[in-house]
Amino acid sequence: MSNPRAFDVAGLRIGQGSLFFLTGPCVLEERQKTIDIAGTIKDAMADRDLPFIFKASFDKANRSSLTGGRGPGIKEGLEWLAAVKREVGVPIVTDVHHPDQCAQVAEVADVLQIPAFLCRQTDLLVAAARTGKAVNVKKGQFLSPWDMGNVAKKVTESGNPRVMVTERGTTFGYGRLVVDMAGLRDMEETGHPVVFDATHAVQRPGALGDRTGGDRTLVPLLARAAIATGCVHGIFMETHPDPDSSPSDGPNMVKLDHLPTVLDELLAVHDAVSDL
Repeated sequence: MSNPRAFDVAGLRIGQGSLFFLTGPCVLEERQKTIDIAGTIKDAMADRDLPFIFKASFDKANRSSLTGGRGPGIKEGLEWLAAVKREVGVPIVTDVHHPDQCAQVAEVADVLQIPAFLCRQTDLLVAAARTGKAVNVKKGQFLSPWDMGNVAKKVTESGNPRVMVTERGTTFGYGRLVVDMAGLRDMEETGHPVVFDATHAVQRPGALGDRTGGDRTLVPLLARAAIATGCVHGIFMETHPDPDSSPSDGPNMVKLDHLPTVLDELLAVHDAVSDL
């Protein structure tokens, strides 16, 4: 699969040829634990020659309740992510929530990620674009796939052509997200590399009362289906050695020791589609 707006991130080619991954735990928990997880993921990706950007959030600002785990915050979180980059040797993607965070985060991260609920926040998109780093914008649950063209333009018209657009499901009734696979083709028509978020697509917001629920067994199923459309360039997939102990999105993360099997399944589908 080729893409006229493919680009490089820290030496990795994004949006052309190989399937790429944005993978890691939902939220930062401990410094050494983060480094260890990144190392394990790197080995799994290297064994399959897969481009990989390590993902973890220093702050999960959108919580179901005040008691929800948010992470260590920007100062300590960026220090941990810098350690991952230095010691494991992998590029970094992490969320930004406010325009004034962008320049500071760009000192460490190779990709700035715009959370779904903030995808239309013009000042945030412009600030992220002006750092010169690649920008991954998640489609809001309330937005149509084709409207992501206007979202991406806010970044490109601010002088930054390195944009990815990510599908993560659409609000359906109460407490569940659904994915419109046909919408992935609409997002591909924006001209930017398309990422499918297999983790947040299986969320059930508020299903656990004061926490988000979900079903991690559906992650590989939806990721395979998204890749089979032939419209997806990358997969966003969170992973954790013990998801049920994670302070955020535990029900939706793939267990780290299951990651190699899932990668092999996704590669098999990607290779089959590439041969068509």
